[in-house]
Amino acid sequence: MEDNRIGRRTVLRTAGALAAATAVTGCGTLMGTGDSRGSSGGGKKRLVVSNSGGTYNDALTKAIYEPFTKETGITVTTVNYQSAQIIAQVKQGRPQVDLLDNTLLNFQKMARLECLEPVDHDRLKNVKGAGIAEHNLPEHAVGKNVWCSLMAYRTDSLKRVPKNWADFWNTDAFSGPRSLQSAEVDLPELEFALLADGVPLDKLYPLDVNRAFASMSRIRGGVKKFWNTGALPAVLLGRKEVVATSLWGGRADELIKQGMPVAYQWNGARRMTNGWGIPKGAGNTDPAYKLIDFSLRPEVQAAFAKLFPHGPVVSGAIKLLADDVLATLPTSPQNLKIGFDADAAWWDKNRDAVTKRWQEWADA
Repeated sequence: MEDNRIGRRTVLRTAGALAAATAVTGCGTLMGTGDSRGSSGGGKKRLVVSNSGGTYNDALTKAIYEPFTKETGITVTTVNYQSAQIIAQVKQGRPQVDLLDNTLLNFQKMARLECLEPVDHDRLKNVKGAGIAEHNLPEHAVGKNVWCSLMAYRTDSLKRVPKNWADFWNTDAFSGPRSLQSAEVDLPELEFALLADGVPLDKLYPLDVNRAFASMSRIRGGVKKFWNTGALPAVLLGRKEVVATSLWGGRADELIKQGMPVAYQWNGARRMTNGWGIPKGAGNTDPAYKLIDFSLRPEVQAAFAKLFPHGPVVSGAIKLLADDVLATLPTSPQNLKIGFDADAAWWDKNRDAVTKRWQEWADA
């Protein structure tokens, strides 16, 4: 399953900017058939970028691709590939794209399979002094925007605000049906189970899988649905079929805008990062580096965050955003300190085994 949350059809916040979201799979990256979707404009040079499409691509086009083309004359054409397709292209020595937009977790896998070029971070002037976290600058990628999985709940159904995952797990004090994510759609939510069981944020990894599944078993009877599409948890909340759920950040925004009594709890949010990677053997690296560097300018990072609820990786962008926008972003100062970053290396190593065990647990 392609991860991120980037192809998620989250509602864009800027008035009149872009169309409202439609449901798709996954915090899913690089999805589709590989058909070209369009270009950011004219120019003698051409850069082919693969991303997950939808409103994510619309926001990228408005905030990054079009301004980049206007400044450099380099046309950005976007396509839509599964990562497996790109891996096959690289193995055949014929990568069909110049630059990839994907999760750092998927890039971890692609690097392990020797399908990515190492990134020369010294070629990126906007990385220097930008305050980008070290884990967002791995050898084979460059992080650019952060999304998260977190809790949402109905304020009219709960007498008290759930403050953490321990409260979510406490079905006596916070009564009502819950929903949690299925491993069919994204990473199993073992971290939430461990936080509910008292593990501190900074002691999560390596994950204690046995303890996590024991914790999951304790709440299983209170879970009405293990959701398997990104749109479903917000639907369940909106219909009042559940009082609380895990979901991808931004998925409940439309409910909140409609005045429904729904709120987020950022405490214990699991962050993941989307970024740039260059396929091994790609022959158009100079324009690729130019686009990467352009996307890391504080003003460009801020422009994208205003259109799509992913947090900037560049600290200077935070200063350019209003408080109401910052409140919705996983990398805002107030939200950053109470969430955690998923360990991409751990998940790359253990994902298949954990997913298999989750499926066995769910079927038992």
